[in-house]
Amino acid sequence: MRTFKSGKITFEYPDSWEVEKADILSNPDCIATLSKGEDNLVNGVMFPTATNLDDYKIFMEDAISDDGGVIMSSDFVQIAGKDAIKLHANMDMPEINFDIHTYVFIENRNIYIFEMRTLDISGESEREFKNMIETFKITG
Repeated sequence: MRTFKSGKITFEYPDSWEVEKADILSNPDCIATLSKGEDNLVNGVMFPTATNLDDYKIFMEDAISDDGGVIMSSDFVQIAGKDAIKLHANMDMPEINFDIHTYVFIENRNIYIFEMRTLDISGESEREFKNMIETFKITG
C-alpha cells in the first residue's frame, strides 16, 4: 500500500493504482485522481459547504437520476470512523455503460467526495476503493 497526501487529507491505496495529475483546470476542487488501467478512475474533491449529509444525499440522487443514471443503492454508513453517504449507481450512456461508487463526508463545514467510475464487474476495484476510503483521514 502507498500513502496519498494532499493538504489535510491522507489515505492508503494499492500499488496497482496510479496517482494521476489532478485536473484542477476543469475542476479546481479536485484533490485526488487515481486510475487502475483504463477501466477505473477515482476522483476526490473537497470544498467548503453549508449543507449536511441528509440534504446532500437527496441532491446527489437527484443529479444522478437527472443524468439518466439508475441508483442501485444509497445509504448512510460509518466508514473511516466518520458518518458518510455511500452510493452506487449505473450510468448507461450510448457510448459506454459504467458503475459509479461514491463516498461523501462532511467535516468542519467542508465536503469530501470520492467517486470511482468503473467498468469492472468482478467487484475487485470496488473492494479496493472501499479499502482506500476506510483509511481516509483528515488532519489538523
